[in-house]
Parts: sequence; structure tokens; C-alpha cells
Amino acid sequence: MISRKEVAKLAGVSEATVSRVLNNVGPMKDETRERVLRAAAEIGYVPNALAQQFARRKSGNIGVILPFVPKVHLFSTYYFSEILSGIGETAKRCGYDLLLIFREYGGERDYAKLFRTQKIDACIVLGSENVPEERVALTELKSEGYPFCLVNQRYDEESYATVDSDHMAGSMAAVNHLIERGRRNIAFLNGPEQYSNSTDRLQGYTLALQAAGLPVTAEQIFIGNYSRKSGYEMAERIGKAIGDGVIDAVFAANDRMAIGLMQGLREHGYETGRDYSLVGYDDSDSSRIISPMLTTVAVPFYEMGRRAAARLLDVEYKAAGAEGELELLPVRLIARETT
Repeated sequence: MISRKEVAKLAGVSEATVSRVLNNVGPMKDETRERVLRAAAEIGYVPNALAQQFARRKSGNIGVILPFVPKVHLFSTYYFSEILSGIGETAKRCGYDLLLIFREYGGERDYAKLFRTQKIDACIVLGSENVPEERVALTELKSEGYPFCLVNQRYDEESYATVDSDHMAGSMAAVNHLIERGRRNIAFLNGPEQYSNSTDRLQGYTLALQAAGLPVTAEQIFIGNYSRKSGYEMAERIGKAIGDGVIDAVFAANDRMAIGLMQGLREHGYETGRDYSLVGYDDSDSSRIISPMLTTVAVPFYEMGRRAAARLLDVEYKAAGAEGELELLPVRLIARETT
């Protein structure tokens, strides 16, 4: 009977390395993996599937929990496609597959069950919301010691592994850019308050106005839901304020809302650059092809996804001490035609 020891000898590696390759456990150089598989095939070694599964007690999957967003094609949105690409690149390099899990609207959030049923070995949560049922699910993951990481959502009072961007600094940069161009009545179109990035952007908006000696009024703050449609629907209210001279610029918390707003205001007779200035947020593909091109804040979504996966899967990354509780990545303003 052919043994793993013979495979290891032929491949020039240890028996432990042979076991890791055949069980698809942990990170592994592609060259090493191919050498082991070639040696196993050459001498006809076939592992016992049942014994292999028992030895691993792992799925080989990293789970990515995605939000339920009605009437939105998640994979076509810049935000999710960039983050998922970063996660996928790292997972592949570390020998893992992605398992995408969509939260059901109003359904239970039993993330720990995915671990208990051995569907996943680690978990990344996208679109996490600061609501009671989400907090219960995350608390259970933490208390049971399951490896998980949040992306673009913080719970400052909890010690969760998190990768985020400096949205407060990005918001301040956007507002300061408008102030430098002579704008003084700057409105803010924000997203829902259950997201920490909405809170961060509101804080940055407020601090920038206060530092410039400009008033912060409730009449200049509008709430959407990060969709293009919600920006479009705000055009009537914001357009009236522009017409009355109450608003001369708008900072929108993402590009989708900014573009929807721009389109809606155009239908009401208001043109960006002529009647008001506009800044978006994300630096999405759409911001570069819309006319006029959108001034925006670039967020490293791909890098956020890559680092979240590396914190959970990459041994070298963790050994370098790069997996502290919160990683906050920098953002940058990109000035274009709308300002």
C-alpha cells in the first residue's frame, strides 16, 4: 500500500506538507502544491476520502455574508465588486474557496451556525448594521471563538477584528475642497445612521464646517439609503433650496446618490458647476464616465477586502503583526469637473 511518506520523499517535502496539500488546509505555495500532486499522481497515491475529511475537520471555505438589498444587483455595484475581488484574490492565494451567504430580509442572523455545521472556516461580514439582531449574532461569534472580520463597519465599544477606511477624514477633505472653492452653504446627503461610515461622514462634515466658522443646520442635512434612486428623489427638495439661495453645494456620502441627485437636479433645471458644486464619495467607475465627471473621495475597497481575508487566512500576514483589532486605511480626494 502506497503511503504519504513515499509521496513526501518523491516530492522532496515533509509528510506534514503532503497532508496540508491533500487536505487543502492553510496557505501553500502553488509550486509546492503542484509538486506534491504530481508526485501523488506519479506513484498512484489516492487518499481515503473519509479519513481525509475526518483529519481536516475543515471546509476549505471562507464565508462572506452579504446584505439583502431589494432590487439591487450587488455584483454590479462598485462597492461590493471591489471588496469581493480583494477577498477572492487572497482566498485563492491561501488555498480557500469563497462561500457567499445572503442574509434574508427579516430572517435570523445565526452566523455561528455556519461554523457549527462546518460550512466555513472563517467569515467576513459585509453590510453589517448596528441593529440588535446583528449585535447578538456578532456577540455569539466572538464568545464562541470563531474567526471573523468586519469590513466598513465599526462597533467602537467592541473588540471585533475590523478593516475600515478613514471616512471622517474623507468627509472633511470633501467639505474643505468645497469651502476652498468659495462655497459657503454646503448641504450633506448622508446614508442611514445604522452604518458607522454614515456617522463618520456626518462628523467629518460637521467638523469641517465648524472649523471654517460656518453654521451646521438641520435644514442642510438630508438622508438617503446609498442608492441612486434615493439621490434622485432628493432632487426636488434640494433643488428648491438651491433656487432659494439656501444651498450652493452638496456633498453626497456615495457616488450613487450623487449621480442620482445630479440627474434629478438637471430635470429641475439646475446644472452642476453652474448652479451648484457637487462632491461624491467612493471614486466608482460611474464617477469617471458621468458628464460632467464627478469630484469624489477614493476609497480603497479592493485593499479592504484583501486585508480582511489576509487577517483570517494568511499566516505570514498575521505573523507580521498586521492584524490588530482595527485597521483604518487612508482615503483621498479626487477633484474633477463638478467642483
